Amino acid sequence: MQVKRLFPTVAAFAVAACLLSVPLLSSPIANAGKPTPTPTPTPGPSTPIQIYGAWHCSDDYCTWGTVRDVAEFDQKNHWLIDRGDGVPSVNLVVLSFVNPLKLLNKTNDAQTIDGVPIGMTQAVVDYFKNNGVRVMLSIGGITYVDDWNTALAADPTQFGLNAAEVAQRLGVGIEIDYEENRNPNLDALQAFIDAYRSQLPYDATGNDHAARLTIDLAAGDRWLIPLTAKATTDWLTTANPVLDYANAMVPARQPRTADDAIVNWQEHVDGKPQYDPPIPPLAPAKFTGSLWLTGRTPIPECTDFYNSLQYSTGTYVQTVAPNGAGTTPGMLGYMFWAAECEGTRTVCTTPPDTCEGGMGVASQFYDIPIPMPPLRQE
Repeated sequence: MQVKRLFPTVAAFAVAACLLSVPLLSSPIANAGKPTPTPTPTPGPSTPIQIYGAWHCSDDYCTWGTVRDVAEFDQKNHWLIDRGDGVPSVNLVVLSFVNPLKLLNKTNDAQTIDGVPIGMTQAVVDYFKNNGVRVMLSIGGITYVDDWNTALAADPTQFGLNAAEVAQRLGVGIEIDYEENRNPNLDALQAFIDAYRSQLPYDATGNDHAARLTIDLAAGDRWLIPLTAKATTDWLTTANPVLDYANAMVPARQPRTADDAIVNWQEHVDGKPQYDPPIPPLAPAKFTGSLWLTGRTPIPECTDFYNSLQYSTGTYVQTVAPNGAGTTPGMLGYMFWAAECEGTRTVCTTPPDTCEGGMGVASQFYDIPIPMPPLRQE
């Protein structure tokens, strides 16, 4: 992930590592010890966070290759739907990942049915939705870049129609995670999006969960440049939105300070007019910022909200002013990589290392709406 970039994304490291290394086969919320948040750029009016979610990798490092027993799944993931007071820690989970080529071909094999990993069942979807948590499926990740390219070259229209069918059948949204850095097939990706929208038109109300179609972009504007330019110019405008929003993915390493995270997100707000192709500004209301949830040992995003980056960046995320696109201040919210077991070199977010102390406390502190409300459009 190397063209004019600051950091590569999470999927480029975590997913590739995990898929290559894994054999196939009373309330905790507390308010003590609050530090002073790190200073941020001059804030404007504050806008409440609307999206607060996590990518979810199941127990097999993002393959979802086994059917989960719901009781066992709940034992590992209960913190997501109960932060300790009966309220969910998140309002969105994104099940990661669907192989794009298998989805195009509606593959059936030991780990896949009709192109979807067998672990991404209606029971898992309903586990979250019945608790007010929206669900999406992520197509791609860095491991599947070649398969994205093959699927787009083969039949992007049928690929988009198949994605829409899965979304309607399961009652979920779809995330495009196409991490082709230098030469993305943008014409074919446009055909994929057009086909999806032919079945599921853009829905500003958010009532039709299957109509939610999003895209992942880099942490800032220095990687995935052609994709970012196209998405920001044509798909993420406030005047004629095609995609609901973008996720600015996590960098290769957990940022050490609030400024380390903010410098990436501000690039999306400002754009990069000097690039070729130029990247216009992105409305703050059209993207989320992402942080690591786990590491080689538990980290504050999971365990200690008041010492976390989601605490020290909170003022910025809620107040960042538009700089050429959009009219309202504040990003849409946060996404976290990743719940359960995202890789062999990081701690799983399962007992005893669950995340009520980080994300659970944050969801109360930021008064995260459950379920997710209609998203700001300007």
